Amino acid sequence: MFTGLIQGVGRVAALEPTGGDLRLRVAVGSLPFEAVEEGESIAVNGCCLTVVEHDAGHFAADVSTETLACTTLGRWQVGDAVNLERAMLPTTRFGGHIVAGHVDGVGKVQAIHADARAQRWRFEAPAGLLRYVAVKGSIAVDGVSLTVNAVDATGFEVALIPHTVARTRFASIGVGTPVNLEVDLIARYAERLLQARMQP
Repeated sequence: MFTGLIQGVGRVAALEPTGGDLRLRVAVGSLPFEAVEEGESIAVNGCCLTVVEHDAGHFAADVSTETLACTTLGRWQVGDAVNLERAMLPTTRFGGHIVAGHVDGVGKVQAIHADARAQRWRFEAPAGLLRYVAVKGSIAVDGVSLTVNAVDATGFEVALIPHTVARTRFASIGVGTPVNLEVDLIARYAERLLQARMQP
């Protein structure tokens, strides 16, 4: 489980095809990485991945065909910047929202506009996900917990403060970049529970 508050920006160090899927190696960059253990979870651009190897400045994770099909990971290249967050502890200050690290779909940066010292970013999103997106609700974009300012039939808009831009991969991407989207976990479960109640 994660909060959507990015702890560091790393880089894709290697993409190694292995038996039909992929082993990803990440240089951890600014991520606090002390006491990392094999088997722990790290969100990489919002994808919850399991550490299978590590050294002082890198970790490796195996990526399934399902993850490659449902996220942007299959399009990554060596050197790409990635948002990183280690799994939360019971004592973590919960400043974002509940992020599972289970990507629901892929969107795309559609527009970026200055707004005083902040920036307004608009993202295209699949129609099937937009029913879970609400104004002033939360959404994770490449693992970053953001507040929705506007939503319509084709996408949604958020505001990024300078701190968020400077400390995430938003500083290095632009219009046309595909992004991982995870909608509010509560919205998904609420819909599922309502569906179950409506069945005879």
